[in-house]
Amino acid sequence: MFTRLESPMAEKPSVTLPGIVEKIITPPDPSEPEKAQINIEEGADPLYKEIRIENTLTDENGNEVKLKKGAKVEVTVEANPSGIVPKPI
Repeated sequence: MFTRLESPMAEKPSVTLPGIVEKIITPPDPSEPEKAQINIEEGADPLYKEIRIENTLTDENGNEVKLKKGAKVEVTVEANPSGIVPKPI
């Protein structure tokens, strides 16, 4: 399984799940942003494995870039320490 839990020393608890860009959605209204539909490959319930985000990212040089169909991505969920409870044993 590709799910990765961050170390207990991490500032925010998190989980990272593998995904793939399933499609790029061009809006009918040009003033609306393009969306990328991402399919979470492992770790999500079948009815909730697709998410859509604005297709705007920033690279290491500060340039705006966008995802393309078929791109392999990682989806990370982070929580503030105040928003978690210990998992029962």
